[in-house]
Amino acid sequence: MKQLFRVVFAALLACSLVQGASAANVGTADEAVAMVKKAAAYIAANGKDKAFAEISNPSGQFKDRDLYIAVLDKTGLTLAHGGNPKLIGKSMIDLKDVDDKHFIKAFLDVAATKGSGWVDYKWPNPVSKAIEKKSTYVEKTGDLVIICGIYKG
Repeated sequence: MKQLFRVVFAALLACSLVQGASAANVGTADEAVAMVKKAAAYIAANGKDKAFAEISNPSGQFKDRDLYIAVLDKTGLTLAHGGNPKLIGKSMIDLKDVDDKHFIKAFLDVAATKGSGWVDYKWPNPVSKAIEKKSTYVEKTGDLVIICGIYKG
């Protein structure tokens, strides 16, 4: 019986360590907000050209685990993208999630009406390849909309 208890205890301990290590590889809501605020300050201090280059740099300071910054204009045009630089210069306004939610339009609406806030939608997780709940923090800064999202698993 003691042996069985030890095996079960060891298995539970191992599972909790794996979950902890996995959780350490994903960003939190607070980290996403902080990254958006850091990007806004960087844009203000360095100008758009330098900031957009740094934001779009996959090895730059605006990429941390699964967190990255993207910058849109008020029409949904991608100006900088830390997760996929191929999207720069493309309008994302008509992009929809699996439930037909126009989440880019929702980003722009939050920016225009509230200045900042969260938008929930469903999107493929690039790590798991599964459709997961995602929440993106949106903040309007001048004529820009700065975003950073988290997966909710």
